[in-house]
Amino acid sequence: MPFDQDKAPFELPKLPYADDALAPVISANTISFHHGKHHKAYVDNLNNLIKGTPYAELTLGEIIKKSAKDDKAKGIFNNSAQVWNHTFYWHSMNAKAGAPAGKIKQALQDSFGSVEEFQKAFKAAAVGQFGSGWAWLVAKDGKLAIETTSNADTPLAHGGKPLLVADVWEHAYYLDFQNRRPDHVQAWLEKLVNWSFAEENLG
Repeated sequence: MPFDQDKAPFELPKLPYADDALAPVISANTISFHHGKHHKAYVDNLNNLIKGTPYAELTLGEIIKKSAKDDKAKGIFNNSAQVWNHTFYWHSMNAKAGAPAGKIKQALQDSFGSVEEFQKAFKAAAVGQFGSGWAWLVAKDGKLAIETTSNADTPLAHGGKPLLVADVWEHAYYLDFQNRRPDHVQAWLEKLVNWSFAEENLG
């Protein structure tokens, strides 16, 4: 599984680019809080929650899948899923992002009719996600699909195959766009999507 980390203690993964690489869509200030504070807190919380438990012997992916089915492990699920979701999110963006091409472009056209129709549908899903959550492009039943999850939930917990993800928790964009989630999502789609990463995940 992509970004599956070895057994605990887990560490905060490094960003694949500099803090200011995604500006002006995502500023260095937002990155410093989002990665250095929020993401790090999930890592630290997870390590504390699983210490001395059987979960400490599992990989990150195994923790997510096991805790998703354990009503007594909601805190473990929330933090492990958020560690994975955020790592996947950082890689879903690229400072030199361009238009989709090759295999991923063809898959978008086959599944949505065109790249433009995909962008419209993805934006509608991301903007329409009530409260905190995520908007995902996933591979499903031989085609591409758009899914949203609330809070820490992730397609991984349900056997899904994520290709890329947009974070629509307010802390992902509020310092730069305030309450203008639609503007943030539009800019994210136009300027930051890492299509090479999505194609790699498509396989």
